[in-house]
Amino acid sequence: MDSFAESHKSLDNNISLADVRAQVRKLESDLQEKNVPLSGRIIHVCHYLPVTCAFARRPRPSDIPSPPATPPAKASDIPPSPVEATHNDSALPAPRGTAPEQPTSQWNVNVRYGHSAMVSGIDSLAGTHEQIFVGWTGDIESSSATPPPLAAPATSGPSDPPTSKVSASSLGEEDKKELETLLQDYKSRDELKDGKKIHYVPVWLDDKDAHGHYDGYCKQTLWPLFHYLLWQDVATEYASADAHWAPYEAVNAAFARRVAEVYRPGDLIWIHDYHLLLVPALLRQTLPDAAVGLFVHTPFPSSEVFRCLPRRKEILDGMLGANLICFQTYSYSRHFTSSCIRVCGYEVTARGGIDVQGHVSAIGYCPVGVDADRVAKDTLRPGIQPKLDALRALYEGKKIIVGRDKLDVVKGVVQKLRAFEKLLQDYPQWIGNVVLIQVTSPALTDSPKLERQVSELVAHINGEYGSLDFIPVHHYHQTIKKDEFYALLSVADLGVITPLRDGMNTTSMEFVIAQERSKKSPLILSEFMGISSNMADALQINPWNLSEVAAAMHRGLTMPDDEKLRRHQQLYKTVTTHTSHTWAAILAKKLLQRLGSQNMARQTPFIPKGDLERHYLKAKKRLFLFDYDGTLAPIVKVPSAAIPSPDTLEALEALTADPKNVVYIISGRDQEFLEQHLGHIKGLGMSAEHGGFIREPGAATWSNFTKSLDMSWMGEVLEIFKYYTERTTGSHIEVKKSSITWHYRSADPEWGLFQCHQCQDLLENNLARKRPIEVLVGKKNLEVRPLAVNKGEIVKRILYFNPDAEFVFCAGDDKTDEDMFRALLLFPQGATSARLDPPLSVTLLAGSKDEADQLPPVDLAIEREAVFTTAVGHSSKRTLAVWHVTVPEEVVEHMLHLVRAADEDGTTAGSSSNL
Repeated sequence: MDSFAESHKSLDNNISLADVRAQVRKLESDLQEKNVPLSGRIIHVCHYLPVTCAFARRPRPSDIPSPPATPPAKASDIPPSPVEATHNDSALPAPRGTAPEQPTSQWNVNVRYGHSAMVSGIDSLAGTHEQIFVGWTGDIESSSATPPPLAAPATSGPSDPPTSKVSASSLGEEDKKELETLLQDYKSRDELKDGKKIHYVPVWLDDKDAHGHYDGYCKQTLWPLFHYLLWQDVATEYASADAHWAPYEAVNAAFARRVAEVYRPGDLIWIHDYHLLLVPALLRQTLPDAAVGLFVHTPFPSSEVFRCLPRRKEILDGMLGANLICFQTYSYSRHFTSSCIRVCGYEVTARGGIDVQGHVSAIGYCPVGVDADRVAKDTLRPGIQPKLDALRALYEGKKIIVGRDKLDVVKGVVQKLRAFEKLLQDYPQWIGNVVLIQVTSPALTDSPKLERQVSELVAHINGEYGSLDFIPVHHYHQTIKKDEFYALLSVADLGVITPLRDGMNTTSMEFVIAQERSKKSPLILSEFMGISSNMADALQINPWNLSEVAAAMHRGLTMPDDEKLRRHQQLYKTVTTHTSHTWAAILAKKLLQRLGSQNMARQTPFIPKGDLERHYLKAKKRLFLFDYDGTLAPIVKVPSAAIPSPDTLEALEALTADPKNVVYIISGRDQEFLEQHLGHIKGLGMSAEHGGFIREPGAATWSNFTKSLDMSWMGEVLEIFKYYTERTTGSHIEVKKSSITWHYRSADPEWGLFQCHQCQDLLENNLARKRPIEVLVGKKNLEVRPLAVNKGEIVKRILYFNPDAEFVFCAGDDKTDEDMFRALLLFPQGATSARLDPPLSVTLLAGSKDEADQLPPVDLAIEREAVFTTAVGHSSKRTLAVWHVTVPEEVVEHMLHLVRAADEDGTTAGSSSNL
């Protein structure tokens, strides 16, 4: 997939929740048949728990003053009771019908408001899955000691105002355990009555870290950046993007530890939003086999904005620990992919995933909706109609435009007010006939400058266009009650939502549902909202273009009823089809699909150092076969800079010094490079140009496998590569004796990848059909080589001439190395011994055809367990290798370990000569 070719797919409005759930059940059934473990549980990791917690410490005995002493009673004053007479027990019995008094709970738990779409989606999954909700408790309030409700109250509204906050560090382990026990019985009012259990698991955070994380890095750095603002644009004083990085790391680590504690094999893990972007990679380290999804609820900016972030690579690498990363819209997913390519240099797979050392993160998008059924029921609340009638009476004879936003710099309130002023300027017939009711709720971070700007603009419009009996703008800066909110949405003749950048905006969807029972009024949406691409029947505008917005307002106010109805019906279908319930079910479906993909079907285990050492020490002859780039040396932007490290040279010299070892470097590099950097190591065999040439250990000359092959195709390939080099700035051609390679590492990454795909298609569908060549896509390069020459043929040659080898260690990192791993699949199903026919790499160098025909097959001494094929990269990398290591340094470390083990065991050349 590339930016230049893939088109955006529109949402399917015919999908149903029942269909998605049926698909989920089918996927689970198929996975279970394949013996993929599934627990039936989904872990949701969110910044907050959907509850607020208040704490009142239970008085301790030492805190209660002692009452005065009671005078002793005479024995004759108290008649003996039958119980005392029978059991000789001095304790008085408890009254009948009473239970032993339980201590009053120190905790009070109530529903937390906000993020209603996400929470309702998670609640809906209880119909099919058991769930664990992991989140921070939030600030713990101090309150009077009252018994906590085990279910959320039936009526909405804030609880009694707290007197102060309780520091998490002041709580003991018993206090924390008490809340965790209480949450085991908690059931919110929105949970399905017959649904499966939702467990609420608190994450305990240090107060300083918690606020440095949320109020610091999240709100001062990430949130502005994701909405196309830099931190200094929203800060009131000098701001550093790194000032709160440490608490952001600490909190993400605390969440990852908590998830690991509750995880069971087969759980699905969904991590939500930008507060926890490092958690996926942290979980990948501790739970390498877990199925992890990340959903980003905010917008994701273009790579040109994102690359301004100092910690850009850490954030991207943290996100790429997930198996699946989902965004609200296709464009956000493209921005993320572009950032991974441009900032980190990672490659995109054919299906659009991001490849990080073999671990592939799939990228997708799935917009969040609202709980349409719940909103529809809320619009029927008995308190709405009286307020609706009052609004109609108050503004009788006038058109009503409604806006409701947070007073935030990205919500476009200022632009909306200016566009309304432009409406009154350009269409003066509306003066006295239209009012704008704008409600602004307080934002998470106060902005006195923005409040003042809005107030001054409202006063200016009212002063310029108002009169004693007409006020054009009514601005209410307050949090309004639900009845007032739905009455306002229902009475509107036009809804106007103009954020400068936004992810999902629930007000737009609630407006559509509220209008179903009233006027079917049109809706104006900013094109910079994530949801705008799914609501094509709204009037979409650029909020910066005041004339366009004013014209859209006029059009909406004068729209014919039949057009209103048509647009409303389409919007209503979208909103009631793509609900929060459908969104949550689709997330479960997508992660299950990812779990069943080939990339996750087989996790390659890390190479066992103990087994490796045991087979190495007991073998009388050993083969070591190494790729170079990405295996013994890390991949670098400038190929000539990939020189072997001192540790690599030490390990190779030590291995080749042991006469029991046969060591080869099998690389795509040319002869000159290998001789320059490794030629001084005595006893080291080398193969250059992916098997085109070989220099045996101790030899001074190279053997050419291609001298008897038809190489005339190289001229045709060179002409094609020249054409693409001219079109791709920064690319270059490398001509070797047996192959030819086009490199685009220094080109624009997305354009280079696109051109690579185009060139590959041309070569495979034209030249490769007529010539004995194969086309290989490497890391930032495209290589063409003869069919008869590859690394696998070299491995077979080495095995053929060393049939007595009892140990093989073969390591590589890319597609060309898979030929080596394939050549080492020596044992058919159930076979215990292996035989090798003369390979092409042996017969090509035979003196004549008769000599080649007389070469016999050989029986190999190797055992299946003594072949250690090792891929360098992530455990989920698709490979024929049996084992894996993560980075080239671990290959070198294992080599040095074997050398030291042999020294200690006394099996090196020096030790054996003394026997």
